[in-house]
Amino acid sequence: MKKITLTLIAFMLTASSVFADEGMWFLMHIKRLIYRDMQKMGLQLTPEEIYSINHQSLKDAIVQFNGGCTASMVSDNGLVITNHHCGYDAIAELSTPENNHLRDGFWAATHQDELKPESLYVRFFVRMDDVSKRILSQVNDSMTEKEREAAINKEIAKIQQENNEGGKYTVSVRSFYQGNEYYYFVYQDYPDVRLVGTPPESIGKYGGDTDNWEWPRHTGDFSMFRVYADENGNPAEYSPNNVPLKPKYHLPISIDGVKENDFAMILGYPGRTNRWMPAEGVEQNVNYAYPAWVEGSKLAMDVMKKYMDNDPEVDLKYASLYARIANYWKNRQGMIDALTAHKTAEAKRKVEKKFDKWANKKNNKAKYGQVMDNINNYYTLTNNKARHDNYLMLVLRSSKFAVLPYRIGKNLEYYIGFNDAKRKEVLPRMMQLIEDSYKDYYLPLEKDMLAQQLHLYATKAGYNLPDLIAQIGGENNNDFSSYIDAIFELSIFSSKERVEAFLKYPNEELLKNDPLYKLSTELLDKYRETPESLEQPTNDFEKSFRLMVDGLRKSGLSKIKYPDANSTLRLTYGKVRALPADSRNDADINNYTTMKGVVNKYKPGDPEFDLPQRVLDMYKAKDYGRYANSKGQLPINFLTDNDITGGNSGSPVMNGKGELIGLAFDGNIEAMAGDVIFDKKLQRTINVDIRYVLWLIDKFSNAKHVVDEMTIVKH
Repeated sequence: MKKITLTLIAFMLTASSVFADEGMWFLMHIKRLIYRDMQKMGLQLTPEEIYSINHQSLKDAIVQFNGGCTASMVSDNGLVITNHHCGYDAIAELSTPENNHLRDGFWAATHQDELKPESLYVRFFVRMDDVSKRILSQVNDSMTEKEREAAINKEIAKIQQENNEGGKYTVSVRSFYQGNEYYYFVYQDYPDVRLVGTPPESIGKYGGDTDNWEWPRHTGDFSMFRVYADENGNPAEYSPNNVPLKPKYHLPISIDGVKENDFAMILGYPGRTNRWMPAEGVEQNVNYAYPAWVEGSKLAMDVMKKYMDNDPEVDLKYASLYARIANYWKNRQGMIDALTAHKTAEAKRKVEKKFDKWANKKNNKAKYGQVMDNINNYYTLTNNKARHDNYLMLVLRSSKFAVLPYRIGKNLEYYIGFNDAKRKEVLPRMMQLIEDSYKDYYLPLEKDMLAQQLHLYATKAGYNLPDLIAQIGGENNNDFSSYIDAIFELSIFSSKERVEAFLKYPNEELLKNDPLYKLSTELLDKYRETPESLEQPTNDFEKSFRLMVDGLRKSGLSKIKYPDANSTLRLTYGKVRALPADSRNDADINNYTTMKGVVNKYKPGDPEFDLPQRVLDMYKAKDYGRYANSKGQLPINFLTDNDITGGNSGSPVMNGKGELIGLAFDGNIEAMAGDVIFDKKLQRTINVDIRYVLWLIDKFSNAKHVVDEMTIVKH
């Protein structure tokens, strides 16, 4: 992370504008908690126009995209827009060396030309409700945490059954405030989603890892898909007879542009925050967990890059995995730096000290008196385990064959025990599992990855290694290369053909002694292991964490007024807000970037900063059409001070009228601690300007027919 400059420090000391409201808010709480504040900042909609169960509202245009990002409906014909990096997996899957849509871009001329990835869905939010009293009536203070969980899960199953309308809806009951409140969410999933278009990777991922989490930014981070339904508008698996979905609502798109202090609202599915995390949890992440994650990620990137750079086909196979690992690698290092610079643990300790004093008052002591002792004891006992688990996690995340043998092998164990009739029944599913598992990998890379990750794990984890790893490492000075070569030669899991052959002649003894299966099983068993010595401290910690959050809310000692993010639909609001002037940005105010800045970064042949010749030609001609701003510039990205996190990628950024003005896609590295603590002065969301998106579709890609579907407004 870059050091905070003197200019930035001066800005922090003198800034006097109204800052964004911290928080990721439930839509059902808008009217009661935040509506007046939003109005003062520029919102022109009613709460019912944002969230209504019985009438169309903004929430009907917002979808969760494939379980990990956010997207929005932008036409009455099923058109949906999200980030390029959210569509990356699907685009890579649909690409070949001959038709490389990831590299070259793609735009379907007609609906028939749209491309269907194997598995892609969007999830519409229908409604939510509070079931805290109902669920918490099933538990009591004498229960262990496992007993409590069992009772809660039993009631959750009933709530889900009561609200899914015979399987029409997906119902999810989620815990909030560390188990002090519960809400259920009703969703409807559409599984037929097809690629409409994407810019070339040189635009959609412009700046690559170098610019990731940085400002000024110049990335065209968007892609477009279409949602299909059956003839009655219901969800349906892919069929050529399906028709574009007619959504209940789609977002109008404003090309008026943005200026400093304009209202900005984001609806999306933030993945996870840890704002309630105790101080010692922050310390554990900074000193034990995140450093292991960073080191394991960097090793994975280096191994992949070695093979990707030498073979375009390998590059396509691993592009998506590389991008995910690279993103987390930079994120975790940024978190270490930011949490350290903010002295976050120290700030939390001050609050916890006040809480402990409150907790030990006469009327509170019986319930809360041991809370902080239990929490701090747990982190002391698990620091080394956290480091171990993160090294092991990166083995499992980066190495296909660390997990694949276990996943298939467990199914083979059942298969072996079946009679002939049952085997015949499940054989098609087994064959499909094998087919899916052995797609898109390069064996030399996988063997190298597994050997190197095991070396790192064995030498750095420093905590209770699996017996097999300790034995092999001890015999070979922790060099696993020869061992990996040997077991791949012997294992039935080293190729699809070998597993298929095993299905014809299943043998229990052969499976039990398979060396890759034994390795994979030991790794996963170790990752899931809870040592007996930690069972009681873990129980005490889980109960105490819940009580800490409960006590902090009741005592008023915490400034946090909202639950942590957990992939449920939330609203965040703020303003367009500049950072201090930066000589790297040619814009007149440092809240947006321009096409001039894109071209200034251009490096011919550089995989991160190359550009299509057409972009250079159109820049030279200033061929921006109606998408230029009043100064004749083409705006690229802009800044707001919204409170977002991972999962908000692709979220629509809307003005006070609820019109789409951009797509959220990143944050600034100075505020990387945002998952744990919100800094109102430094926190920024980086958004791709919708005018740049439309220019790329209309002018650059000659796909005006896609723009013509949308509702474009200019006031």
